[in-house]
Amino acid sequence: MIGLFINEAHVRVNPGTSVAAAILIAGREAFRTSVSGQPRGPLCGMGVCFECRVTLNGVAHARSCQIVCEEGMQVRTT
Repeated sequence: MIGLFINEAHVRVNPGTSVAAAILIAGREAFRTSVSGQPRGPLCGMGVCFECRVTLNGVAHARSCQIVCEEGMQVRTT
């Protein structure tokens, strides 16, 4: 199992799990907020729609559906 932090909560997932899947496993549905304030989450799951963007290890706008979880990652959603 791999341990990472999603909004400071420790989550354990299987190796090979995408960050988007880990966020959903953690019970989060809103990954970000649109400019109009609407909650947004993954739509395509393959990096085309950009709705799954999160801040990953302090870097904004990472497409979480395209990144595999690594030990100790720090993920921040909305």
